[in-house]
Amino acid sequence: MSKKVSIAAILAGVAGIASAQTNVTVYGILDTGLAVSNGGPNGQQVSVANGVSTNSRLGFKGTEKLNNDLSVNFVLEAAIAVDTGGTDKDNLLFGRESWVGLQSKKLGMIAIGRQYTPIYKTLTALDPFANNFGGAAGRLMKAETGGTRASNTVTYSSPVMGGFDTKLFYAAGEQPGDTAKARQLAASVGYESGRLALRVAHHQTNNATATDSSGTTLYMAKYDFGVAIGSIGYGVSHGMKTTDERDLLLGVTVPLGPHKFMANYIRKNDRATSTDFDANQVAMAYAYSLSKRTALYAAYARLDNIRFTTTKFGTGPREFDMGIRHSF
Repeated sequence: MSKKVSIAAILAGVAGIASAQTNVTVYGILDTGLAVSNGGPNGQQVSVANGVSTNSRLGFKGTEKLNNDLSVNFVLEAAIAVDTGGTDKDNLLFGRESWVGLQSKKLGMIAIGRQYTPIYKTLTALDPFANNFGGAAGRLMKAETGGTRASNTVTYSSPVMGGFDTKLFYAAGEQPGDTAKARQLAASVGYESGRLALRVAHHQTNNATATDSSGTTLYMAKYDFGVAIGSIGYGVSHGMKTTDERDLLLGVTVPLGPHKFMANYIRKNDRATSTDFDANQVAMAYAYSLSKRTALYAAYARLDNIRFTTTKFGTGPREFDMGIRHSF
């Protein structure tokens, strides 16, 4: 009996040591508000929308330090629909992110799982709204989202050297007989120094038969002027089939203590004669921080071609949003 107690005590001690070496954080965001859409074919629509200013989520992230250079990192992040209590639209348990990686301070990090694409991370850095609110950049710049995220991915993130960093991305199509079918390849290179940030990202996706592919390149520049942060981006997209688009985004963010003002302008030039989905959008947003974790917000967006798309939470060309965000 005493041996059993001793073994149990030893196992408990080992478990305690292991847990002490792993740093795990539970975090989340709850964001919901009202979205009022006007100008659509069916008239005005009022909705209680989820994730208006930031997508709601519940996440777990952790790090285990193996030695002075190596560590194991992981993220499990689930989407939450605050308005209904549901999950994301695909009913995935950890549909936002699900990956584990090995990181070296000297060599960078390799991660495997469900991850964001480099071009989408570039778009969210470029857009003052980070692809949120009714005027989210991804509504017009659909090709530049790079699918937002992908499953079955292997990524590499280099360490920052002289202000430069590189990200590489591979998503397996997992089709037997031909590894090119449904495959995604992507990369981005960035430079940051002081108030200046530059990045270029490219994303390529093959169709299910590897007979056609789409490719999009996004160029981004941001500069912090002190009183405001300005951003400019230019996207070039081609394929599948006859897709040929040029997208321009101009953005500005003005932080004033607890106040934050944001605006963007997007011009889509659809050069494919078969579609002609040219469009313009102007949007603005305001957020007021009640604390470090809670903010109130309001936003307005207007676009001029709903043949191509609508505002993010509406069914027409005009949308007004207001709501609350809390993080924990």
